[in-house]
Amino acid sequence: MDFERRRWRWLVVLIAVVAMAMRLGASAIKLEEEVVSRIAFGSCSNQSAPQPLWDAIIDFHPQIFIWMGDNIYGDIKRPFKIFGPERTIGPWKNAPRFVPSSQNEMESKYRKAKANPGYSQLREKAEVIGTWDDHDYGLNDAGKEFDGKITNQQLLLDFLDEPQDSPRRKQAGVYASYTYGPVGRNIKIIVLDTRYHRDPVGSDGTILGTSQWLWLEQELKGPSTAITLIASSIQVISNLSATTGPLFAMESWGRFPKERDRLFKLIADSKRCGVFFVSGDVHFGEITRYDCALDYPLYDVTSSGLTQSVEDAVPPPLHFLVRFVAWITPSTMRVKSPNCRYRSCIYGKPNFGTIKIDWNSQPVTIKVEVKDKEGVAVSAVNISLLELQTSNVEGSDRMKGGHYQRHCTLETSLPWIIRYRLAILFYLTLAVLPWAS
Repeated sequence: MDFERRRWRWLVVLIAVVAMAMRLGASAIKLEEEVVSRIAFGSCSNQSAPQPLWDAIIDFHPQIFIWMGDNIYGDIKRPFKIFGPERTIGPWKNAPRFVPSSQNEMESKYRKAKANPGYSQLREKAEVIGTWDDHDYGLNDAGKEFDGKITNQQLLLDFLDEPQDSPRRKQAGVYASYTYGPVGRNIKIIVLDTRYHRDPVGSDGTILGTSQWLWLEQELKGPSTAITLIASSIQVISNLSATTGPLFAMESWGRFPKERDRLFKLIADSKRCGVFFVSGDVHFGEITRYDCALDYPLYDVTSSGLTQSVEDAVPPPLHFLVRFVAWITPSTMRVKSPNCRYRSCIYGKPNFGTIKIDWNSQPVTIKVEVKDKEGVAVSAVNISLLELQTSNVEGSDRMKGGHYQRHCTLETSLPWIIRYRLAILFYLTLAVLPWAS
């Protein structure tokens, strides 16, 4: 009798295991074949700050959420010190403003971020994928020289619930690609790693490194998909550093012009249709486009940040000044339309990005938006998928008509008096202030 009971017990266990495997297999097939029409993304989320945006993100009902980097603030920010033995700012600076955390501290910060109730609810409702930027990589503005990248790669992948046998755990860098949906309504999401192999800013060296470039070429020249979304933690199209200097600068592909040209050429050579970018990093939201890289326009939707923003970095009475600076700083790539909340079409408060695809419209339409903490759009563009085709004759005719020409001039090509008008205004103000007092 004992033998019979044990045999039946093992049979029940076996049936349960087989049933579970079948359910997992069915889920994987469903995920692969499901038509994806709603994607949300965001960046720059301090695990120790209030995080009010999760409710609005959940209310959007995304099927996929993409982390764009700075998913935690893992490094340690030291206080401003102008005087003393360790000076962290000024021309006499002799100590770093940011220092890395220990592995235990990084793990603790990831646990805190993952335990947030809003984010936990999102994880139950949507598939979460993503990449990193500098603060979750381990050190502000760091690249390939950072020693902690190998250990921190595993911590990020743990945070993203990456399987232990995933190839991402064995490769140098966290880049990855995903394909969703049936043929004709499929989306490829390519997630880049702009940190692990990156040369120093100003070197005009590499961002992606040799192995990632080879991988990206294979991905772009592989089977076609209706839409290809490329996620980069830093901005691809905009290069505001060319117009904010010498006051301040930001990281972007535009500061590596050879790499950006290589990226555009690779997309063009692949003949791939339906490509656009999403990005983060800069602590404000905007939508940019460039019309002279391919024979269709390239869009870049920037959402930053979920908790960190340029307006929150200054007292409320100075918010008007931030908006004025955003308006006066020239940008040849920013999409400006009545859909923007502010005249500059930059949104400097906490925000997240959304992509909504209407597969049933003729032609298929893609609505991209930057949204505030209430889920209200502060900047938006409707894109026809027909517009993102390599042989779009209608688009070519519009180009000849000059409608897109304002998005063909790079910031570095602007006349100096326009390019540096922010710095000129700043120094003129400093010169006038003593006389005014």
